[in-house]
Amino acid sequence: MKFAIFATLLVSASAFSINKADVAKAAAAGAIAFSVAAGPAFAGDVGAGEQIFNANCAACHAGGQNVIMPEKTLEKEALDQYLSGGRSEKSVMTQVTNGKNAMPAFGGRLSEEDIANVASYVISSAEAGWEE
Repeated sequence: MKFAIFATLLVSASAFSINKADVAKAAAAGAIAFSVAAGPAFAGDVGAGEQIFNANCAACHAGGQNVIMPEKTLEKEALDQYLSGGRSEKSVMTQVTNGKNAMPAFGGRLSEEDIANVASYVISSAEAGWEE
């Protein structure tokens, strides 16, 4: 929406004899700024993810650990090594949705938004070293 407003303002600014090359440069810069600010489409809400994690995942993964398979934690190094696709929100979403090995699938229990929020929380916590 902000990008659309920005583009409209730029187009209407040309009526005031602004150099069209400058307008094009500004529009391109706006598009780049918009895409950077928007981030990935699946980026979730970390706070909501923490609540969902605590209600659904913490029994096995409290503090980023794994009570079933101790080597497969939610710490950065383990996510890089064991998570299909590496350490990313998309990979966590796939794992949570489909499950794997002893981990059940949550795709039928949690909404896509909830899973995106959990993924954001897991990645954010792993980056912070699961410090609370």
